Amino acid sequence: MALGIAAIVAILVVAGVLLMLTLPDANAFNDRVARIFVENDDLAGQAEIRLLEILAQSGTAFSETLASYRMVIFVLLVFATAMLVAALVCLVLLAVLNRRMARIERSGIEVSSLIISREENTVYLNTMGFKLTEAMIETLAVLAEARLDDEMLTGAEIEAMISGRDPSDCDEASGATRIKRLRDGLGNQMVGALLVKTIARRGYVLAIDKNVIEMV
Repeated sequence: MALGIAAIVAILVVAGVLLMLTLPDANAFNDRVARIFVENDDLAGQAEIRLLEILAQSGTAFSETLASYRMVIFVLLVFATAMLVAALVCLVLLAVLNRRMARIERSGIEVSSLIISREENTVYLNTMGFKLTEAMIETLAVLAEARLDDEMLTGAEIEAMISGRDPSDCDEASGATRIKRLRDGLGNQMVGALLVKTIARRGYVLAIDKNVIEMV
């Protein structure tokens, strides 16, 4: 990013210097009028003198106009530099953010603390608290217990553990529905999907270190 900003500034500075150098001198017109006065000292008629005065006034106006153009060009170059630098910084920040998001998707959420409070029907994820329904808390508690035992649960097994029935009598879709409601209850689809991962044809698991889990 630093190299890109330096390159942008350098290119615009070079362009500005070349543009300023190629612009005509603001006093060029006045110099020409002065030469006319010096080389034609025999111009003594009233009309001729009036013409020379008009030329001198025109030279002054040209000088002032060119000076204002130089200022406008300088301001535009500064503005263009600021816009290009801001655009480059935004692009770099977006690239960094995309890399972080991709890293999170690959490794899951970095959870330093997961506290499940059945009394409050609340789960505390790092510094964030999520108020859940009793059914959602039960689903999360079942997943947490399975993670502590390094186990993975299918939808039917989740439903069986919560309902107290035999897994063979439970439907896989019922457990999947509980997982979906839990993810929705966490308030963010991406957070829920990364916290409660789905392993194809195997089941569901909490994608966190089991040492950070605490149930109260």
